[in-house]
Amino acid sequence: QLQLVESGGGLVQTGGSLILSCAASGRAFSTYAMAWYRQAPGKEREFVAVISRAGGIIYYADDVKGRFTISRDNAKDTVYLQMNGLKPDDTAVYYCAAGPSTLIAREGGGRMPYWGKGTLVTVSS
Repeated sequence: QLQLVESGGGLVQTGGSLILSCAASGRAFSTYAMAWYRQAPGKEREFVAVISRAGGIIYYADDVKGRFTISRDNAKDTVYLQMNGLKPDDTAVYYCAAGPSTLIAREGGGRMPYWGKGTLVTVSS
């Protein structure tokens, strides 16, 4: 089992920034692709970003490209999501997830085996 715990969410004004962290424990963190997803109130969960095991492959959803940056520190078993230029539409619960590949992560998360409980990001207008 891999346990994931997100942190760093909160309330921020439009245009502000937040850094989300996801700390892993329990298994070999570096053997998993790590992804961020989000779910806004009344909407389905959506893919945000994914980073490969060694960090060499990264993908973003189109609406966060250029504003969000995913990174990982395998020595600290942690993945990050730097969010800049936040908009009210970014308001959601953000989840990190671990899985076998970036391809599976980009499918929408249904085949990602490990999930955190989420952290709420609220962007005020």
